[in-house]
Amino acid sequence: MFDNRVGVFKPPMRPIRIVLRWQLAVTAVSAAVGMIFWGPDGAASAALGGLINVAAGWVYGWRVSQGEAKSAGEALRTMFRAEAMKVFLIFVGLWVVLQNYRDIVHVAFFASFVITIGVFAAAIAVRDTEEENAPRGSRDE
Repeated sequence: MFDNRVGVFKPPMRPIRIVLRWQLAVTAVSAAVGMIFWGPDGAASAALGGLINVAAGWVYGWRVSQGEAKSAGEALRTMFRAEAMKVFLIFVGLWVVLQNYRDIVHVAFFASFVITIGVFAAAIAVRDTEEENAPRGSRDE
């Protein structure tokens, strides 16, 4: 499961990939609803609100998958760093959009943003079938 070569890119884990797809689907639906109710600015606002969390979630998943924890402490350290990167990117994304997009539809933007946060929280419900089907003793090798 772990690649000991330095600088080798490992894709994010399966549960994160699934949740990112869910977030993209919710963002697309939110953009469509925004288009119906508020026109192009509503669609763009909803898309931006969702994409902030998609980008932050991708960085979180990427960072966690790059860690090679040898202990529980190292695993927690990696997760906390990944979470800090995610929160930082969310704040930066919110600030950039709210400062630069003058015609933003706040309802569409924040609704999409909040819904995609909830979808990311659902990652705990996604099982990693690759680990489930692995023979015993091979998970750490």
